[in-house]
Amino acid sequence: MIVAQFPWLTAIILLPLIASLAIPVLPDKTGKRVRWYALGVGIADFVLMCYAFWQNYDTNLAGFQLAEKYDWLPALGLSWAVSVDGISMPLVLLAGLVTTLAILASWQVDHKPRLFYFLMLVLYSAQVGVFVAQDLLLLFIMWELELVPVYLLVSIWGGQKRRYAATKFLLYTAAASVFILVAGLGLALYGGGTPTFDMVELALKDYPLALELPLYAGLLIAFGVKLAIFPLHTWLPDAHGEASAPVSMILAGVLLKMGGYGLLRLNLGLLSDAHVYFAPVLIILGVVNIIYGGFASFGQTNMKRRLAYSSVAHMGFVLLGIASYTDLGISGAMLQMISHGLIAAVLFFLAGVTYDRTHTLALHEMSDIGKVMPKVFALFTAGAMASLALPGMSGFASELAVFLGVTGSDLYNLNFRAVIALLAAVGLIITPIYLLSMLRQLFYGAALPPSCVMGNSSLQNQENEPAVCFGTSCVLPAQAKYTDAQPREIFIAASFLVLIVGIGLYPKLATQLYDVQTVAINAQVRQSFTKIAEAHPQIYAQGLLAPDLIESEVASVVGVLK
Repeated sequence: MIVAQFPWLTAIILLPLIASLAIPVLPDKTGKRVRWYALGVGIADFVLMCYAFWQNYDTNLAGFQLAEKYDWLPALGLSWAVSVDGISMPLVLLAGLVTTLAILASWQVDHKPRLFYFLMLVLYSAQVGVFVAQDLLLLFIMWELELVPVYLLVSIWGGQKRRYAATKFLLYTAAASVFILVAGLGLALYGGGTPTFDMVELALKDYPLALELPLYAGLLIAFGVKLAIFPLHTWLPDAHGEASAPVSMILAGVLLKMGGYGLLRLNLGLLSDAHVYFAPVLIILGVVNIIYGGFASFGQTNMKRRLAYSSVAHMGFVLLGIASYTDLGISGAMLQMISHGLIAAVLFFLAGVTYDRTHTLALHEMSDIGKVMPKVFALFTAGAMASLALPGMSGFASELAVFLGVTGSDLYNLNFRAVIALLAAVGLIITPIYLLSMLRQLFYGAALPPSCVMGNSSLQNQENEPAVCFGTSCVLPAQAKYTDAQPREIFIAASFLVLIVGIGLYPKLATQLYDVQTVAINAQVRQSFTKIAEAHPQIYAQGLLAPDLIESEVASVVGVLK
C-alpha cells in the first residue's frame, strides 16, 4: 500500500534536480568523481522510472495513471499535477535512456566538468517534467526550464560558432514557446469561473471553433519549431553542427520529440475540432519535410549537419502519422518518435567518436579510416541502415506503419492519397542515397593529399616526427587518437542498437505501451471529423477530404453528440 501511494513521478522529476545541487560541493579536483556521480544519478533515475512503470502502470488502460496533484499557487489555478499515459510514458523512458547514455558519452569532458554535469542533470529533470506534466502551466515552466541548460551546453562546450548556434536556438524556441503560454491562458480562462490548467478538466470544456483554430495555429508554431517543421527548422542544423556529441544526442533523441508529443497531447487531445481543418496542412508539411530534408541532407559536407537534416526528414513521417486519421498511422507516428530517438542518438554519438579520432567533421576531409577503425565502421553502418529503414530495424517498422496508415486512410480523397504516397516515396529513395554516400566518404573515401606539412610550426615537435593524417586533418603522433572503438563506446552504441533491432523484429515491444491511448486519440479526432463533416457537407464532400462515411460510425457519433 505504501509503495502504491509513493509519489513516483515527483521523485523521478526531482531526483536529478536535487542531486545536481550537490555537484558544486563535491570534493573533486580532476572531475572524475563528478562524472561518476552524475552517471550514478542518471542510472538511479532510469531504474526508478522503469520500476515505477513496471509495477504501477497498466498498458491496457487509456487515460492518465500514477496521477499526483498538489496545490501550488491556488489563486492562479496552478498545481503540481503530474501523470503519465500511453503517449508520455514511452517518451519518459526514452528521455531517461538517452540522457543517461549521453552522460556516459561525455566521459572526456575536462572543461568545467562540474558545470557540465550539473546542467546535464537539470536538463534530465526538465525533459521528464515536460512529458509528465498534467497541468498546462507546469508544462510551460518545464518547457522553459529545459532551454537554459541546452543554451549553456551548446554555447560553452560547442564548436567555433557555438554562441551563434546557441543564441539562435534560444531565440527560436523561446519566442515560439510564448504561444504555449497564450494558448494555455486561453484554454484556462474560457468559460469563466476559477481558471484551471489541468488537462483533464480542460478536455471536458466545449470550446467554440473560433477559439480552437487560432489556438491550434499558435501551438502548431510552438511545437513546429521544436519538431523542426519547415520553415521553422533552421536552428536545428546550426545547433547540431556546433554542439558536442552528448548534447546532440539529447537534442535529436529527446528534444525533437517534445514537439510531436505536444501535437498529440494538446492539438489532438484538446483541440480535435480544429485538427480537422489543419490535418491536410500537416500532411503537406510532412511531405515537404521529407523531401526538403532529404535533398538538403544530401547537399551537406559537414557530417553532423547531414545527420541534422536527416532528422528534419524523419520528423516529416511523424506529421503524416499524426494527421492520418487511422489507428495505424498515429501508432506509427509514436513508433517513429521512439525509433528516431534511438537511431539519431546513436548516429550523433558515433559522429562524436569519429570526430575524436579525425578532428574534423568535413566529409571531404575523410579517407580510409574504416581500415583502422573497423568497429566504429560496423557500428556506424548499423546505425545508418536503421536510419534508412532497413527491414528488421525499428526505422522500417515505424515508417511502414505511417505510410500504410496515410495511404489507407478512408477520410482522404484517393487522388490526394496517391500524390502524398508518391512524394513520400521520393523521400524514401533519397534517404539511402545520402546515408550510403556519407558512409563511403567517411570510411572509404579516396585518399586526399594532406594540406598540412611538418614545416608548419603548429605541427612541429622536437623529434620532427611525421604527422598522422586522415584526409586533410593532421596531428602529431602523440596527439593522434585513432584507435578503434573502446569498450565504453561499444557499450553505448550497442545499448541503442539492441533496442533498434529488437523493436524492428518485434514492434510490439514498443507499440504495446501506447496502442490503447493512440486508438482513443484517433477515435476522438474521427468523432470531430464526423461532426464537422455533417455540419458542413459543402466543404467536406468535395476537395482533398472526400470521406466515405460509414453509416454505423455516423449514427453512433451523431447519437453521442445529440
